[in-house]
Amino acid sequence: MSADLIGFLGVVLVAYLVPGPDFLVVVRSAAEHPSKGRAAALGAQAGLCVHMLAAAAGLSVVATRSPMVYDAIRLSGAAYLVYLGVRAVLAARARRSGTGTASPEAEAEAEAEAAGPAGPPALRAPARTRWRTGFTEGFLTNVLNPKAALFFLSVLPQFVDGGGSMAAQIFFLGILDVAVGVVYWFALVTVAARLRALLARPAIRHRWELTTGWLFIAMGIGVATVA
Repeated sequence: MSADLIGFLGVVLVAYLVPGPDFLVVVRSAAEHPSKGRAAALGAQAGLCVHMLAAAAGLSVVATRSPMVYDAIRLSGAAYLVYLGVRAVLAARARRSGTGTASPEAEAEAEAEAAGPAGPPALRAPARTRWRTGFTEGFLTNVLNPKAALFFLSVLPQFVDGGGSMAAQIFFLGILDVAVGVVYWFALVTVAARLRALLARPAIRHRWELTTGWLFIAMGIGVATVA
């Protein structure tokens, strides 16, 4: 393995270790259910693949050099983070003001888990919905993050050999980045999934949802206000 490749892997690991919106989405999803956490992780990496392909095709250069296009992506991402935060805060307040009994959705999900993969299709539906929701949240969080596009434009070219095809090398390094991310996220999901036992307590779940909700909102405001 060349020194440049080792250096690239080091930069990628540092980038993943610095918490961002995708980190919060994956952890929060894993705390709800491990399968949702894995879906969010795969969705986040699928979003990175979009940026990687755009960078290889040169489309990211156009987006980042056009203030209007860049701002549109940035504000869309900010709005989505605020949406996730508001939804979490409202869910926490609704649960606190409720009777304290499980919602029909929660009961259906519990029945689906008890039925397992061999259960009736009607009981497997909540599991499919959970996976789809996690994947969508992870995907939109990363695909609407202009900093991910900037990473592929500003960091990857530093590790590209001028003697070969730039697009092919960006594609290779991007695939390596995504693969490292999948391993990292899945390990994080395993750790974060242990929070489920704590979140079974209503008071802790209420604080968790409020905290993550306001963090999403703060991140969204930060993305919207920072040029």
